[in-house]
Amino acid sequence: MRRTTIALTMVSVTALALTGCSSDSGSTGKPKVTFIQGVSNDPFYQSMACGAKAEAAKIGVDLNVQGANNWDVSLQTPIVQSAIAAKPRVLFIAPNDATGMVAPLRTAKAAGIKVATVDTTIKDTGLLSYRIATDNVAAGAAAADALAKLIGEKGDVLLVGEQPGVTTAVQRAQGFRDQLKKYPNITYVGNVFTNTGGVSGISALVSSKIAATPNLAGVFALATDQSQGTNNAVRAAGKSGAIKVIGFDAGATQVDQLKQGVVQALVAQMPTEIGRLAVQQAKAIVDGKKPAEVTGTGTTIITADNVGNPETAKYLYSSTC
Repeated sequence: MRRTTIALTMVSVTALALTGCSSDSGSTGKPKVTFIQGVSNDPFYQSMACGAKAEAAKIGVDLNVQGANNWDVSLQTPIVQSAIAAKPRVLFIAPNDATGMVAPLRTAKAAGIKVATVDTTIKDTGLLSYRIATDNVAAGAAAADALAKLIGEKGDVLLVGEQPGVTTAVQRAQGFRDQLKKYPNITYVGNVFTNTGGVSGISALVSSKIAATPNLAGVFALATDQSQGTNNAVRAAGKSGAIKVIGFDAGATQVDQLKQGVVQALVAQMPTEIGRLAVQQAKAIVDGKKPAEVTGTGTTIITADNVGNPETAKYLYSSTC
């Protein structure tokens, strides 16, 4: 999911700040592949791009990476349209909306472009040559177990960031809620919808929920901005450490907050591996091979105790390659 919230206002296509990492001219003789990020300025998708770029250089793919600065299907659509005009062999994308991105990707497929999704996906999966994503239901369940342990298996628990149409968020929330049923002394008090306002807006929404829930013991925040906003709200309420927080993703800000004790655990994905696998699958299609239709990648729970361990390093995100 991304990870960032939907923009309140429409931004012109010229303000999308596209981030191409190589020319899509095909002058190199390498097969052209396009990756459209869920959002361009987020460490999760930047890490994914790094993995994709490294694999493209290794196996001889002419890779172009693009993305809008906000999580908004109305901004992502013209980027897809521009990519179609460039006629890559394969286009893989983290769609901003499971329904809203179906028509643009249907157009891409009709133009002879093989289409795939990474991270989030679309409702009409029949359009896709392959899908690669974290097992988000399992990740949500792992977050529930970790949070239950942190709060002594009792108290009120809040979810922050489930958004209709964002498949990753829906799946994480499903796994979390289902797993919480195993703890009879934990009360689920609902979800805070965070589709406007960025980190500051999320912080304000969570602050209101904290004030209205005196027995709040723990929070699971479903993505990067949601995690940052929640942490800011908990800090502002003077309840750092008293309200246990599990965030999703492991960018530099999230890791710093973990070390500071504002957040007690992070569910970290493997975006670099997702990017690498996506380029591998694209190259398989170009070579006339059948790709794996669905590939799942794992997660890990990062805490202050293990964040410095060498085996944890592969799960930490980076905004630079």
